[in-house]
Amino acid sequence: MAGIGFELRKILKRESLSSTLSAYLYAGVISAGPLILSIFGILLIGVLSLSVVEPPTRIVQFQVSVTYLIAASLIVTGALQLSFTRFISDRLFEKKPDRVLPSYNAVTLVATVVTGVLGLVLALTTFQHESVMYRMLMLVGFVIVSNIWICVIFLTSIKQYRAIILTFFIGYSVTVVFAVALNRFGLEGLLGGFVFGHLVLLIGLASLIHRNYDSDDYISWEVFDRRFAYPTLIFVGLLFNLGVWLDKFMFWFSGTGQNVIGPLRASVIYDVPVFIAYICIIPGMAVFLLRLETDFVDHYDGYYRAVRTGDTLAQIRNMRNNMVRSARIGLYEILKIQAVVVLLIFAFGDKLLRLIGISTLYLPLLHIDVIAASLQVLFLGILNIFFYLDKRLIVLVLTATFVVLNGLFTWITQVIGPNVYGYGFAGALLLVVLLGTYLLDRRFDDLEYDTYMLQKSS
Repeated sequence: MAGIGFELRKILKRESLSSTLSAYLYAGVISAGPLILSIFGILLIGVLSLSVVEPPTRIVQFQVSVTYLIAASLIVTGALQLSFTRFISDRLFEKKPDRVLPSYNAVTLVATVVTGVLGLVLALTTFQHESVMYRMLMLVGFVIVSNIWICVIFLTSIKQYRAIILTFFIGYSVTVVFAVALNRFGLEGLLGGFVFGHLVLLIGLASLIHRNYDSDDYISWEVFDRRFAYPTLIFVGLLFNLGVWLDKFMFWFSGTGQNVIGPLRASVIYDVPVFIAYICIIPGMAVFLLRLETDFVDHYDGYYRAVRTGDTLAQIRNMRNNMVRSARIGLYEILKIQAVVVLLIFAFGDKLLRLIGISTLYLPLLHIDVIAASLQVLFLGILNIFFYLDKRLIVLVLTATFVVLNGLFTWITQVIGPNVYGYGFAGALLLVVLLGTYLLDRRFDDLEYDTYMLQKSS
């Protein structure tokens, strides 16, 4: 994410209140991305359509359908996202920006074919009893949303942040406006507005990519060459997304779930608080991106520059201490800002639920879900630091542990009963955050040894 960090540092150098707010705005929008903005859009569309769509179950069917589109697309493309990010970073570091666009075209082609074939098979089998229009929109939406995740990768290298924010704003405004305008057509109208809005977003992001990168080749398959293969990143991308959604799937397809449309199920008692909780992590995500991509990266670059240029041992240790301090401060600031958000939810959560027309019976689950989502931001921060240190195996162990613990703890909470719903997800995240913090401290203690041993071995 060097491109984002560079731009944020440039904004913060103005040293004014407006520049600080601008930096947090950029960081918040970019870090939130389509996932959280889509969740917000889904909830907003549902609220604005309550008085129009009859029966109201159509709104639930729309929200559940879109949720499955987001979950499935994230898991399916997860195997591509991190490995492709590494490929882009390596080519830009080698001063070969002309290799980026052809590789992007190859990845999007593969993602389109894979999701298109998978979506078509599902449309003809498990969704065969639904309307043709519904199946077509689900298929197209699956392909579009999957390609958006690929596009978002390029947000780390494109420095036109005003254009990026404008693209997000237009895309999600179109999504909400068209979904509400078409809600008189029921489920298909709502879904059609969602698909069209995300198509606008995809076109906008793709246009930015083609405007910022140029190449004589239209497509290149070197991104899939074994020389550039990163198996650990492939599994990390897959496992992390699976871990995030595993507890949701377990509640959907257990005794707490209900059939909604076709094979899709939902758990009303579990889903609504989760959606709200993810909206509440935008401040933490902004701090995560701003602090780790500015302060930490500055000291990270300074440390390795000192090593490469042969600075004195005292200078190298000073740079190392600054890097460690900035990492800890960054994680602490994430914890601090999310603690404030958690306290606000504990204080005003009941009023928030009444405002959006949801029963306050969801309040205990909302409390634990906000805590869990905040821990997820911390977990992302820890993983991000490990990626900078090139400790991919540790990241793989942490994400695999997260999947196993989330599955195990969620199953235990389902056996115990509704009073502990949500504690499985939160407990799994708490343990992997503690484990990740411990391993991070160990790696920082051995940083100088690892640095020189890696140089010697290379």
